[in-house]
Amino acid sequence: MSREDSYSIPLGPQHPALIEPEYLKVHLDGETIVDVDINIGFMHRGIEKALQQRTYMHDRFLIEKICGICSSIHTLSYCGAVEKLAEVDIPERAKYIRMIIAELERLHSHLLWVGIAGYEIGFDTVFQLAWRDREIVMNILEKISGNRVSYSMNTIGGVRRDISKSKAEELHKAIDKIDARIYHYIDVFTKDSTIIKRTRGTGILTEKDAKKYSIVGPTARGSGIFCDIRKDDTYLKYSTIDFNEITHKTLDIESRAVVRLKELLESTKIIRQCLNMMPKGNLSVKVPDIIPEGETIFHAEAPRGEILYYVRSDGTDKPYRVKIRTPTLANILSLKPMLKNQQLADMPIIVASIDPCFSCTDRVTLLDTKTGRTKTVDETYLKSLKRQ
Repeated sequence: MSREDSYSIPLGPQHPALIEPEYLKVHLDGETIVDVDINIGFMHRGIEKALQQRTYMHDRFLIEKICGICSSIHTLSYCGAVEKLAEVDIPERAKYIRMIIAELERLHSHLLWVGIAGYEIGFDTVFQLAWRDREIVMNILEKISGNRVSYSMNTIGGVRRDISKSKAEELHKAIDKIDARIYHYIDVFTKDSTIIKRTRGTGILTEKDAKKYSIVGPTARGSGIFCDIRKDDTYLKYSTIDFNEITHKTLDIESRAVVRLKELLESTKIIRQCLNMMPKGNLSVKVPDIIPEGETIFHAEAPRGEILYYVRSDGTDKPYRVKIRTPTLANILSLKPMLKNQQLADMPIIVASIDPCFSCTDRVTLLDTKTGRTKTVDETYLKSLKRQ
């Protein structure tokens, strides 16, 4: 059946299957999905504009609020871009600490996803066990940083807190405990009949489609594409660390799950090496309040994939422009080929398989409803708008 002959139903903006509000218009032939229209914008907060009105240092605190799960990689990327503009090299110890926090954040994010995947499938035991182990990661992050969500570890010029010997020992014990349990999750997702029936052969994303839509992160690696920024365009001290880039080629939800689960093992391996290789020394260096005029980009491997920051300075203490490209913004269009010809009942787990974060993705386009044309407007026009 063609799209024109199908009927449509809304998924969202408010829906039990979506943790965040988003609107997916699903076109159906019976229970089979013919096409889907993706509409974003319900979580837009105007953060990029707000960043232009604060100093570089104050922006660091706002950037942490972009995503509650990926706060560390956001500040790492932003601070890295500002440090490039200021031509500052942070201390070696600070580089390793940034990596440790980034990998703990990856553990936290992937374990959270494992739980959500179990919940969407209807396997609540997986949800409960994965989130139990996620607590181990959050507890150790709290001991290191003082916070369970926004860690406030990264600052322009280095890091704000050290990892003491006693905390390093606790961290070793925590990741040893998690390591043993990861193998169990891999067995569950590759051998349990309940999960296999919902994930194997469902939500197919071919390598051709993944490249066509420029997909990033575990979603792309689940289609057999090598695209880990830690390997492709290494930053901090990742070039000194021995770890594997995980890919899988079955192209389905199971493939994306296996990639994330095996990446958990690589993250624990990276953390151990960082703890052993981390030299003594300072945590930060002084960076001037006035950043030289110029522009740069910094990209890193967030738990969901490549995150990119563009920062432009006009020679003042406030950025002229900060542009953020998050992984979900790159990955969300992959839902169209994934959902085509699939059953409506499988839609929640297919959407969840890209691990979307809409709050850090949303953009707003101003549309003239009379002409159908989009508009580009300036700050003065936006301020002149009044509520009707």
